[in-house]
Amino acid sequence: MVAHRLLIGLAGLMGAAGVALAAASAHGADASRLASASAMLLFHATAILAAIGLLARGLLHGGIGLVAAAGFVIGAALFAGDLTLRQYAGHALFPMAAPTGGTVMILGWLAVTLAAVVARK
Repeated sequence: MVAHRLLIGLAGLMGAAGVALAAASAHGADASRLASASAMLLFHATAILAAIGLLARGLLHGGIGLVAAAGFVIGAALFAGDLTLRQYAGHALFPMAAPTGGTVMILGWLAVTLAAVVARK
């Protein structure tokens, strides 16, 4: 399915960015924001891959599971993007970007829960 492949590709990009931000955090002065951004990208890249695997096995409701995985992408991008921009540019992505991303990730996890409960198999 095209959506699955797209999400897997985005997870790969998130994983790569997460590792790069971890390295930048380890070598940069006062770069604790980058460590948090890295963690969110790496955790949620893995969660996307897991969600796609569960969708393929029919263990998650298809539409809800896709919404959850997309929420992980969007939420992690907002959260990590905001923290990274603050670190390097000195300003936010937009007001409340990181908290919005965090909320979207929480909603993604709740969607995974719902997708598991209403799955057909």
